[in-house]
Amino acid sequence: MQADQADPAARECSLDLEAHPYRIQQIRRIVSAQLRYWRLDPLVDAASTGISELLANVHRHARPDKRCAVKLSLAPDRLLVAVTDHDPRLPHLGPMEPSATTGRGLAMVEAMSDSWGTDLLPDDAGKVVWFVLRTPLAAPTPAPLKAAGMPMERIAPKRVAVAASVA
Repeated sequence: MQADQADPAARECSLDLEAHPYRIQQIRRIVSAQLRYWRLDPLVDAASTGISELLANVHRHARPDKRCAVKLSLAPDRLLVAVTDHDPRLPHLGPMEPSATTGRGLAMVEAMSDSWGTDLLPDDAGKVVWFVLRTPLAAPTPAPLKAAGMPMERIAPKRVAVAASVA
């Protein structure tokens, strides 16, 4: 995915990680803070839940490793959340048993998002699983961060590109 360079309101945040249970909680906190910074507080619960479910799936199912990337892409009318891993096997939404304690992640993502899907990465490099949440219509643009005596590039979060193509 690439940011829409023509849209000045478009914003992105990307993180590389290993999908282990202790990291999932850290990523939830980071995503929550980023969404609050973007003044998208109403999306925090849905985005955090969706990311948790997708990262748990990477932890349980991805091979050959648990390396993955989380990317948030904000456009004026929607938030795109994508999780990329190295396993080319696509997940599927299967029937849910009412008493099941696992296997509900994609159903939860489907229920809480406006749309979701999966795409294979080029050259069998893995896959991306994504979902979209509509943003509140009047989400204001956050003011830039400033710190006394500290250049902006030292306090800005590190950006990591995720090689994926999501329409």
